[in-house]
Amino acid sequence: MAPAPLIEFQEISRIYGEGEATIRALASIDLVIEEKEFVAIMGPSGSGKSTAMNIIGCLDVPTSGHYLFQGIDTTGFDRSQYTLLRRHMLGFVFQGFNLLARTSAVENVELPLIYRGVDPRERRRKAMYALGQVGLAGREGHTTQELSGGQQQRVAIARAIVTNPAVLLADEPTGNLDTKTSREIMDLITQLNHENGITVIMVTHEDDIAAYAKRNLRFVDGHIQSDSLLAPERADVL
Repeated sequence: MAPAPLIEFQEISRIYGEGEATIRALASIDLVIEEKEFVAIMGPSGSGKSTAMNIIGCLDVPTSGHYLFQGIDTTGFDRSQYTLLRRHMLGFVFQGFNLLARTSAVENVELPLIYRGVDPRERRRKAMYALGQVGLAGREGHTTQELSGGQQQRVAIARAIVTNPAVLLADEPTGNLDTKTSREIMDLITQLNHENGITVIMVTHEDDIAAYAKRNLRFVDGHIQSDSLLAPERADVL
């Protein structure tokens, strides 16, 4: 028997408001994402791409339909169950970094481990290792104000992967970065996908950033307009 997909949407709809103010953000979406995929989600403002990402990340819940994670139907999960799923299976990287100011890089990376109750010594070891993975060995004691935008995003990525998540969710991860730094961050995310086997799901509005992914989903008006695979030879070049 084949294993269940990592992520599966079964006729997922998300509706906000009522009456004339009703907004159908997602309209009966079916979607399957397998382990170790690198998927870019694209679409104009209001297309539903962010809503889909929020449901995958258990930051929002569907109005109808079923969201399955590793074959487990999350429909009916309570708040604590969603929290546990996020804490143990998902890592998040945001456009705005979301780091604590006046706090060292290593302390920022330790935060998810604090929530897990990890012993302080083990917590520090894991955080230092994660910072090394993203190329910030030697910068562990620097505060966010002492780091460049690219370095801050690397700290955010280290914080996202320190728990060894099954899925890395990246929401416009290069939106605040220049072209050179954006390429460096995307090379890092691609490496984590290829070498660490982390499934990456990324929202972006930039075609050149989406080209790093192996699969592109384009949303329009709450529907998946297209679902395309990147040509293997192109993926090798990138």
